[in-house]
Amino acid sequence: MHGTPPCLLRAWSNHAPELKRYLDHRLGDSDEAADLLQDAFIKALRQGRGFCAVRNPRAWLFQVARNTLTDRLRTQRELLPLSEDLPAPSDTSPSPLDRLAECLPRVLADLSEADRLALTLCDIEGRPQQALADRLGLSLPGAKSRLQRARTRLQRRLVEACQVRFDEQGRVCCFTPRTTE
Repeated sequence: MHGTPPCLLRAWSNHAPELKRYLDHRLGDSDEAADLLQDAFIKALRQGRGFCAVRNPRAWLFQVARNTLTDRLRTQRELLPLSEDLPAPSDTSPSPLDRLAECLPRVLADLSEADRLALTLCDIEGRPQQALADRLGLSLPGAKSRLQRARTRLQRRLVEACQVRFDEQGRVCCFTPRTTE
């Protein structure tokens, strides 16, 4: 692995078998555990030489593996299989959600670059908030605050530009698209 810091290679060879056992145990699926292990290694590779500054490589690698596992489980929980018995949609006009999706890029473009980066990394790409912290050189609490402020500004812009309304839990409940003309 040309260009991979030796500190990362050492830490990986020392801890990968233990990480694999941990993921196997949590998932009960060796192939999926291997996929997550590979994802964790890629995240470690993205640190480059910065990985060498990690005080406890084992703890860092396990935290990345746990976060990767949590992200995967959250994604799987949110995706429910549809029954094949469902009728095909009869209306070909775009749904309110589709129209909202058309409005979102316009609203994102109106936000500051910092807000777009935070929302894109964490909410669109699904990367952990620690990735935002690392990218911006912030502490994790600082990154969480930055992301929350960006979400608040996005919500405010959606209300203004797209006539979106939210319920008490902050979920979209109503949407009336505004035309761009």
